Amino acid sequence: MDRGGVFAGSDPFAIARDWLAEAAATEPNDPNAVALATVDAGGMPNVRMVLLKEIEVGGPGGGGFVFYTNYGSAKAREIDGAGKAALVMHWKSLRRQVRVRGITSREEGPQADAYFASRSLKSRLGAWASAQSEPLVSRAALMAEVARMAARHGDDPARPPFWGGIRISPVEIEFWADGDGRLHDRFRWSRAAPDAGWEVQRLNP
Repeated sequence: MDRGGVFAGSDPFAIARDWLAEAAATEPNDPNAVALATVDAGGMPNVRMVLLKEIEVGGPGGGGFVFYTNYGSAKAREIDGAGKAALVMHWKSLRRQVRVRGITSREEGPQADAYFASRSLKSRLGAWASAQSEPLVSRAALMAEVARMAARHGDDPARPPFWGGIRISPVEIEFWADGDGRLHDRFRWSRAAPDAGWEVQRLNP
């Protein structure tokens, strides 16, 4: 298979990491922003932007894509219900994208604690104060709750029990690069389960 250049490599997680590192040098804002797709109990799809915080090479389930959220949020509830999710990373500066579909699990251990501790104090207090996705009376009410959490937790709040990571352990990863005349290059890595071996296919544009 003629899979060279930016597509070369034997580990799709390493390729995705390399592409993200390239984008970090060229994208004007948030190169780790991804569109996360979920589905609710009625089958209605939902999509929103989140920040990808880690691409694990050889992590739990043979590698994964990790982001963080309030477990009471709409996205987390939908993920809990379906046990599956998808995301796409798209970089205009590189004219490339990566699509991921897979099985989900929570990251609630030391890895989540360490990431939470690395966030700004305002972000940590905000995580405690926000009942994410729930109706809010006013911004003033939110800021009052932030102040209340600051008084309760001080200047080094621990990670809330309702907040942590979600890992997508992919069964499919597709790498796409723009081609002349819309003859794009696409390679799909697929496997039967997160602990299975990969197969790679070139796809038509």
